[in-house]
Amino acid sequence: MKDIVNLSQNRGFVYQWSEIYGWLANSWDYGPYGSLLKENIKNLWLKEFVQKRTDNMLIDCSLIMNPKVWEASGHVGGFADPLTDCRECNTRHRADKLVDNLLETTDAVAPANYAGDKTDSAELDQILVDLKVECPSCKKSSFTPIKKFNLMLKTFLGVTDDSASQAYLRPETAQGQFVDFANVARSSRRKLPFGIAQVGKSFRNEITPGNFIFRTREFEQMEIEYFVTPGEDDAAFAHWKAESLRFFTDIVGLKEENLRFSPIQKEELPHYSKEAWDYDYKYPFGWGEIETLANRTDYDLSAHMEASKQNLSYFDAVNNKKFLPYVIEPAMGLGRIVLAALCDAYTVDEENNRTYLKLDPKVAPIKVWVLPVVKKIGHLAKEVYAQLSEDFVCEYDEVSTIGKRYARMDEIGVPFCISIDSTNYDEGNVTVRFRDSMEQEVVALTELNDFIRKHLK
Repeated sequence: MKDIVNLSQNRGFVYQWSEIYGWLANSWDYGPYGSLLKENIKNLWLKEFVQKRTDNMLIDCSLIMNPKVWEASGHVGGFADPLTDCRECNTRHRADKLVDNLLETTDAVAPANYAGDKTDSAELDQILVDLKVECPSCKKSSFTPIKKFNLMLKTFLGVTDDSASQAYLRPETAQGQFVDFANVARSSRRKLPFGIAQVGKSFRNEITPGNFIFRTREFEQMEIEYFVTPGEDDAAFAHWKAESLRFFTDIVGLKEENLRFSPIQKEELPHYSKEAWDYDYKYPFGWGEIETLANRTDYDLSAHMEASKQNLSYFDAVNNKKFLPYVIEPAMGLGRIVLAALCDAYTVDEENNRTYLKLDPKVAPIKVWVLPVVKKIGHLAKEVYAQLSEDFVCEYDEVSTIGKRYARMDEIGVPFCISIDSTNYDEGNVTVRFRDSMEQEVVALTELNDFIRKHLK
C-alpha cells in the first residue's frame, strides 16, 4: 500500500490537501492524472447506467438541503458512530472498528450481543474490556466510556451563526432523489420501474478516516434509486447485483477474484433497509466496501411524505391504484473505486525491472503519449499530437531520455506511446509502443487514429 501511495503522489494522481500549510488530516486533492482517472470512471458509470438505458435519469441536487430532510430521514437522530478515547495515549477511535479489527485478525469470537456500531454503548464498553481490545497506537487496553458522535457536518445559513440558521452538508446523495421523486415522475412521464441517478459529493465527519483515499470526510458517490412496484423488488435487487459486478469487472477492469459480495447481517442493517449486501474489494490493507446494494423498501418516501405532508405516491394508470414504490439502491464510492483501480493495476515487472499501472485502457487517464526521439524534431511530434488529440486525451513529452520517458508513461498507466523519428515520419509512419507487452509496431500516420481507437475497445 505504501508503494501505491508513493506512486500516486509522485506521479500526480493524488496530493495531500493544503500541504504547504502542514496538511489537513485525511484530506486529499486529485492531481492531473487522478482527476482524469476519476472522471473516466464516472463517465463510464453514466454511460452504462444512464446513457445506454431507457429507464434511468440523471439529476444533480444541492449539497445543502432543508434541515427537515435530515430529520425525516433519521440522520439527525440516528446517524452516529461510537467514539472512545485511549486513556493512555489520547488517540480517538471508533469502538466497533477496534472490535472488528480484533475479530478479523485473531481467533477472538464475537459476543452474541455484538452488532457493530448498532451495539448498545454500555454493552460495547464491556465488550472492549472482555475481549481485552488494544489501542492500535500504544497497545494498551484502557478506553473512555463510549459516546455517540453524529457524523453530519454542520454549517450555517444567513448572517448569524445561531441555531435557527443551522444546516448540514449532505451525508449522502440519496435523499435528493427521494425528495425530487414526484417532480421527476411528473416531468419525465416514466412508468415504473425507473431509476433516478446522481453523482456528487457527500460529507461525513468520520472519527477514524484513513487508508489513503479509502475513507475521507469529503467523498464522491455514484448512486441510483431504482423505484419498483412492491413485490418486484427482489428481482430488481438480483438485476442490480449482476449489473454492479459487470461494471466492476468488464468496464473498470477489476479482477473478479479481488471482489466479493457479502451480506450485511440483519442486526447490522441500516434502519431503512430490508436487505443489504456489500461489494468489497481486497485492498492491500484488507477487504473494504466499494458499493452497498440495499433494498430500502418504501421507508424514505413514506418518511418524507409524513414529514412534509405532501403526496409522494405513484399512480399506476393500468391498475388504477396509488402506492409508494419500493427502492433498490446501488450506491458506489467513486474514490474507493479509483483506489481499487490503482491497486488492481499496480504491477511490478521484475524481469524487465519496471513498475507500471496495468489500467484498463478505458479508464486510463492518458490514452496516448506522444514523444519525439530527439527534441529537435519536436515540431513533427506536435503535428502528430494535434492529430491524435482530436479523438483522445494525449500528452506530449520531449524531456529526458526516451527510456526515462517510457518509464514515466508506464507508471502513469498510459496504454500507448507514439514515438516519432525523422526517418519513419518522412515515410509517413510512426512507432506505437504497447505498455503491457512493450512491443512496438510501425503504423501509418493516415491510419493512426483508427489503430488506437480499435485497441481502446
